[in-house]
Amino acid sequence: MGRLISIVMPVYHEGPHIEASVRTVHALLNEHAIEHEFVLIDDGSRDNSWEALQQLSHDLPGIHALRLSRNFGKEAALCAGLERAGGDAVVVMDSDLQHPPSCIPEMVKLWREGWDVVEGVKASRGRESGTYKLGAHAFYKLFHKLSGFDLRGASDFKLMDRRAVEAWQSLKERDTFFRGMSAWVGFKRYRLPFEVAPRTEGVTKWSPWKLGKLFISAITSFSALPLQMVTVLGGLFFVASLAIALQTLYMKFSGHAFSGFTTVILLQLIIGSSLMFSLGIIGTYLARIYDEVKGRPRYLVSEEAHSSSTD
Repeated sequence: MGRLISIVMPVYHEGPHIEASVRTVHALLNEHAIEHEFVLIDDGSRDNSWEALQQLSHDLPGIHALRLSRNFGKEAALCAGLERAGGDAVVVMDSDLQHPPSCIPEMVKLWREGWDVVEGVKASRGRESGTYKLGAHAFYKLFHKLSGFDLRGASDFKLMDRRAVEAWQSLKERDTFFRGMSAWVGFKRYRLPFEVAPRTEGVTKWSPWKLGKLFISAITSFSALPLQMVTVLGGLFFVASLAIALQTLYMKFSGHAFSGFTTVILLQLIIGSSLMFSLGIIGTYLARIYDEVKGRPRYLVSEEAHSSSTD
């Protein structure tokens, strides 16, 4: 049984500290005699991240660096890394070391004991704002209700056996959600708690807009239940229309005047907004189908850099 571990790190505007991050992980793995390689993916950074990765490929063994042709997003960068990782197990982690490298030896130990996937689970959410924590809690709760997969505390920090990686690679959708897809493939899993480390430098690259897109992508990737909301709304309004029709007929035949102007306006507003909401849900799913049918690649690589030697 091989023991090569691939360390996959997406990189986006991490130029000031990516070299120090990689050297820290490299030294730790050498200290524990863990044979390893790095797969580093520059996701279209506009700073000096690529130059730093090129320098690392000259200075350290076992470096495989890719530069995507533009910013495709973290999910696409993870796809590129997983598809090029050659290890018997793959560790996915952030390049800012908020995923503590000290957990990797324990992950490798658990993998050698027979676990296929060792998931890094956040013991706490670190220094995130209250709004972000509340949003994350609401998202994971809703995702669990709609899809059946419990991702509370989940992160992209995980070790995956080669079999799990190949199973993940067999999933062909273009719009990916790594945490959900890695949960979907199953296998024997171990949840390893960790404390989120302080960011070494810089700020988060996740804007509210990007988080919103990820939320929609995740929900629509793993559940069709939002589409059923359209059917439910239609049923509710059908029942309501029958009730109003019966009331109207009663008022007419009983000889009572029934102006109904305010009621008509309110019904028009409610039904109109419900129709627009329903069309928005349907349109989201149609857009996903449209993206999948086009069959465009998840990412494009413009440059690569490799070490001339390995560990």
